[in-house]
Amino acid sequence: MSLEDVDRPRALGQNVVEATRAAYHNLRKSERKVADLVLADPRRVLGATLVQVAEMVEVSQPTVVRFCAGIGITSFQEFKLQLAHTLALGTPATHSVLSGSDPLTLITEKIFDYTIASLDWARSHLDPIAIERAVELLQKARVIEFFGFGASGIVASDAQQKFPLFGVPCGAQQDTHQQIMVASMMRAGDVAVAISNTGRTKSILEIAKVARQAGAKVIGVTGSDSPLAAESDVALIVETLDNTNVYTPTISRIAALVVMDILSTAVALRRNEGEKERFQDMKRRLNAFRFGSDE
Repeated sequence: MSLEDVDRPRALGQNVVEATRAAYHNLRKSERKVADLVLADPRRVLGATLVQVAEMVEVSQPTVVRFCAGIGITSFQEFKLQLAHTLALGTPATHSVLSGSDPLTLITEKIFDYTIASLDWARSHLDPIAIERAVELLQKARVIEFFGFGASGIVASDAQQKFPLFGVPCGAQQDTHQQIMVASMMRAGDVAVAISNTGRTKSILEIAKVARQAGAKVIGVTGSDSPLAAESDVALIVETLDNTNVYTPTISRIAALVVMDILSTAVALRRNEGEKERFQDMKRRLNAFRFGSDE
């Protein structure tokens, strides 16, 4: 079966392992046997035929086909095509199969694999046009303020350390009252970067509204097409494969940190030569404080 034989957006747009996990509790008991194999060893399934998969989990071939339909895929052939694409993005070790009996080496492997796969997923879904618009706003900004709570607050603090290096006054207030005060005092030419993976934190939504009302542009960094995205002038959707059923992962935070690196690096590369020389001079001065420095 060739790629042209299936609907291209559907074939290339779905993470089969995540679709399996999401539909798991709606599957029949026999279909869950197929799902368990997909979640535990997707590469083994990729190399097997329909008959072999049925034999591996001791179900009928129609049961395997019904499993495919249960996760929204029309045939076993299409399932394998989408599974191949999913695995090409990285081995998606699902935390739904983490177990208390797993040895530490296996837990380490699963978390690394899942994080790598999730970052690949975020990269493939990041809108380059939105990134370009965000860079343009930041490049011209008079002042930049970063807002976030909890894990998103850590991302805001990290970003606040980077952007002042390019000659732009930056802030990252941690206190809610201070954040509202700062957002209220922003004006045209300023940029507020509101960070929330869920995009539904009430305080962040209020800060975004206040900043826009004050005349600032708002860049929203969020994990989905959320209320924060709707409240932003530019929405950066940083979609990850977080699964908090077993533990609280840092994947969304890592992905957001990578996006901040993209933004800050892009802004730095667009600075004039004078600004670049000042930045390099700063780096040389920092290097002088390190052991083993040549200077």
